[in-house]
Amino acid sequence: MQSQAATSYSERNFKPVVEQCEGCDRIVEESGTQFCQSYIMPAAKWRIGICNFATHAKPEIKVVTVRVNPLKAAKRASAKG
Repeated sequence: MQSQAATSYSERNFKPVVEQCEGCDRIVEESGTQFCQSYIMPAAKWRIGICNFATHAKPEIKVVTVRVNPLKAAKRASAKG
């Protein structure tokens, strides 16, 4: 049922990728311009922070250590059991 030829990215109003997209596996190059195959406007995905489609960038997870008061911890433990 593929009677119609596949339309190009430039015909479907896809915007070119931004510099933060460099290195992503979802980039498709067509007629010398790079497009994201997952999202129409790549700049909008990077405006808030990291793009959720990015395969080359991983979010940083910060581990915060919480200091527990040993007296309160002992009271909580004795109350539970």
